[in-house]
Amino acid sequence: MSRLTRRALLGGAAATAAIAAGGLGWQAWPGRQAPQRVTTLRADAYDLGLVEVISAGLRRWPALLARLRGARVLLKTNLVEHHPDRPINTHPWVVAATVEALLQLGAAQVQVGDAPGHRRDGEALLVGSGLDALLEQVGAEFVDLNYDAFHRLPLVDDLSGLSSLPVAAAVLEADLVFSLAKLKTHHWAGVTLSMKNLFGALPGAELGWPKNRLHWAGIEKVTVDLWRSLAPDFAIVDGVVGMEGDGPIMGTPVASGFIAMGDHLPAVDAHCARLMGIVPERLPTLRLARAHGGTIAASRIVTEGDGIAPRDFALLPRWGWARRVG
Repeated sequence: MSRLTRRALLGGAAATAAIAAGGLGWQAWPGRQAPQRVTTLRADAYDLGLVEVISAGLRRWPALLARLRGARVLLKTNLVEHHPDRPINTHPWVVAATVEALLQLGAAQVQVGDAPGHRRDGEALLVGSGLDALLEQVGAEFVDLNYDAFHRLPLVDDLSGLSSLPVAAAVLEADLVFSLAKLKTHHWAGVTLSMKNLFGALPGAELGWPKNRLHWAGIEKVTVDLWRSLAPDFAIVDGVVGMEGDGPIMGTPVASGFIAMGDHLPAVDAHCARLMGIVPERLPTLRLARAHGGTIAASRIVTEGDGIAPRDFALLPRWGWARRVG
């Protein structure tokens, strides 16, 4: 059975269950949110040490490792623009280190892919960022998802009213899908982490640039639709150097010194938001995810690994109300 068929069947069952339950608003109460965990490990530099950091983190997830053996993995990185002084993209060292770690842990094949929403020339971004050279070293292929074949993925909840979304075939056909995101602020969404990163699974050749159709439908609605319907398997967030201020492109670097990972994307993003000094419950995307089965309450997320001290990321004035108090 193809991955697309499996996803569609699961999506239909989930939608039926949600309708029968009369909605999922009751999950807003912390006690109703399913317990989740997030691994956070210190990483202060982009170097070869990242392979061991990421490997050590992945070893904490034995169920994932069992599925990883012999699997074809698609790493959905965050490749947006190239600027030498701005930490816009998932750093090439994090991408390459993740590829190396996954292959060492038993993956049969690892592809890296993205559908940049701002630049149509993915090759220019690969070369400019240096990602192409590192992927060649670790033996991984890059797939430009903007121009990949696609299939229409039915939406489990259809919060956006779009009914279905075009998802690149490389994503749907992989055995495991990882969201390999960047720790950044976002001028429209507040933050852009592992859930928002899923926009890059949708081809620009079908949606146009900069995928305005998705923005008009509502960023938080499309983001949660993608998380619920695509059901990615795992998330890794590059927080070695994050971005604050006018993200996701025009912001400034902030040394954060960590890698975060987990199999429940809302929990990973909520934990990362707290490390950025932001209250997850004040972010529209995470609030909506919470209403549809996402765990974001601190009391329901077990954080393991290294202790990372939160720091207040600079925010645009319109997001000042989302700041942690005290």
